[in-house]
Amino acid sequence: MFERNQKTIFVLDHTRYFSIASEEYISMDFLKGKPSGHSAASGTGSQFSKSLWTCACESSIEYCRVVWDLFPGKKHVRFIVSDTAAHIVNTWSASTQNMSHVMNAMVMVGVPSRSMPQSSDYSVIHGLRAAIDALVEPTDEQIQAMASGIPTDQILNEGRVICITSARDNTSMKSLEDIFNTVLIQQNALSAAAPKKGLVVNHCHLVILNIVPLGIDSMVTNRNLLAISPLLDVEIHTVGAPDISYKLTHLILDHYDLASTTVTNIPMKEEQNANSSANYDVEILHSRRAHSITCGPDFSLPTSIKQGATYETVTLKWCTPRGCGSADLQPCLGQFLVTPVDVTSRPSSCLINFLLNGRSVLLEMPRKTGSKATSHMLSARGGEIFVHSLCITRSCMDEAPSITDGPGGRVTDYRTSELGQLMKMSRMVPLKSRDPAAPNLPRRLPRYFPLTTTSTVLFHLQRHLSWLPHFLHLLLKEDMDKQDEVRCQQHIHELYKSASRGDVLPFTHTNGARLKPHKAKDQYRLLYRELEQLIQLNASTVHHKNLLESLQTLRAAYGDGPTKSDAGTPNLRAFTESPLSPERLEAMSNVSVSSSNNSNSLLKASKRRMSNCGTRSLLDIISSAERSQSNKRLDFSGRICTPNGQIAKLYPDFGNKEKDAAAVAATASGVGIVPKEETNRS
Repeated sequence: MFERNQKTIFVLDHTRYFSIASEEYISMDFLKGKPSGHSAASGTGSQFSKSLWTCACESSIEYCRVVWDLFPGKKHVRFIVSDTAAHIVNTWSASTQNMSHVMNAMVMVGVPSRSMPQSSDYSVIHGLRAAIDALVEPTDEQIQAMASGIPTDQILNEGRVICITSARDNTSMKSLEDIFNTVLIQQNALSAAAPKKGLVVNHCHLVILNIVPLGIDSMVTNRNLLAISPLLDVEIHTVGAPDISYKLTHLILDHYDLASTTVTNIPMKEEQNANSSANYDVEILHSRRAHSITCGPDFSLPTSIKQGATYETVTLKWCTPRGCGSADLQPCLGQFLVTPVDVTSRPSSCLINFLLNGRSVLLEMPRKTGSKATSHMLSARGGEIFVHSLCITRSCMDEAPSITDGPGGRVTDYRTSELGQLMKMSRMVPLKSRDPAAPNLPRRLPRYFPLTTTSTVLFHLQRHLSWLPHFLHLLLKEDMDKQDEVRCQQHIHELYKSASRGDVLPFTHTNGARLKPHKAKDQYRLLYRELEQLIQLNASTVHHKNLLESLQTLRAAYGDGPTKSDAGTPNLRAFTESPLSPERLEAMSNVSVSSSNNSNSLLKASKRRMSNCGTRSLLDIISSAERSQSNKRLDFSGRICTPNGQIAKLYPDFGNKEKDAAAVAATASGVGIVPKEETNRS
């Protein structure tokens, strides 16, 4: 109920060091003409630099503005100023949790005076002690929880302390950590002894920002999150004063699970020339879920890093604005509050006023395929701006994709009903009453299940042979007895007699045409092979093994004895492979979809699948094909004529003047003896 980011306390160092300039000078070009007088000659008065205190105040107030914009009334931020003592700026009360109260209090505090004495009484430790006291104090929500009867030890109390200071070296930082940890342990002991004085701090996250002027090297090194004790985690960041706003923006993304989005290509009219327009970018902050619930596997978030920042921002393109209607919000997955990063810039104010006037803006996200889709929409409701995450993938209201439109092409012969029966067989139901002494009964499932009709002969024929379904049921029985074996033997012998008579197997689309004898023989050969594979995978009893021996004997008598790859343990991968595997795709690519030659295409696909049931992999097949192709080519003559271990010389007669002269003379004499008729003919 109470998260760590519910309580955030800023401790600002108000010592003399923070009165110095940040060394980032801002130009003051407020004069239309040229500057004159002493300021023009010396260059003074045309630029100024903020102090370290001003940089720290502006960035921390901007941090709390983002928190209060996105989590109104839910997340609390407090400020403590530390010099000779701790000065409390605001409390956990809702009346002080606003920008006007904090800014008025900061104006009263003012910039530290440079005439402030350099004394040990001026320290940030006073503020850290007061921050622990503030963590112990309950918020309004925690007071309501205690009033409802929940014990104080069961109310989770965590918080975060962000200390903006400046230390000399790592030793000074280590002393701050030790003092903070010691005071935290002491305060928890007091709260546990007297629960009425406050809540026990379950965990605290201390973030120390060590800021220095621009161009100054610090002896304090950065350190990631480190667990000092079970109650305290500490991280240290050294940053230049002008960049502290970017650092706090980066930290707030992790502290509150936010994301940055930059709306690009926003057309705006120029302030000086109303007839021309230019494109601007506006960065906004919102919950990270606005992106996570929208993106699917077909989309990738386009990210970039803004100049001067260290965090990534998602860039979405501006679309043509229109009125916010119900048609745009129907596929909405969620809405989240939005706040701009730079609230005082002209592009941000223009975008905010545009949305508050009742307009909405669609944002585009690129797909991996190169096209674009409108993924988000900005609109205003009740004076607040929201980002709507639109559904760009298939939703539950859309029709389910057809099973025939798979990645392997359009497949129309899936064994859907048989697969449903297999799922019912695989369903496990708990028994209501069972003898504890009874052993567990294992349940065997079929280990061979072709997914399509064109990839099997045996299961394709069970629709047309009345005895085949009962025969397959007997083969899959775990407790096959002698009587079942005799029935199966009879069916196998009847099948052999039909093959001897030359009967054609009753496929679906033969149109009454009688196949050629060798075609009918191929049908039975494929049927025998698939039947043998099925028995091998389910051979759990002696009767199964007897059937396997009988079938192998019939195959040998039929002239289709088992090969070396068929003998022994079967290749389970070949039996249970997916129809989208390379071997199956190769077999299915030749299967015709026309009704006239469905039987022949079935035989070709099954025959090719059965022939690839060995232990050869795809690499072996490709390698053997390359070797057979290379054997057809003539070898290089230099390799043939050169002995082993020596290097063949390319163009051995090149550069030999005597042989070149002889070759030229032979060429000239050969040209001279060509008959005139052949010369004219050429």
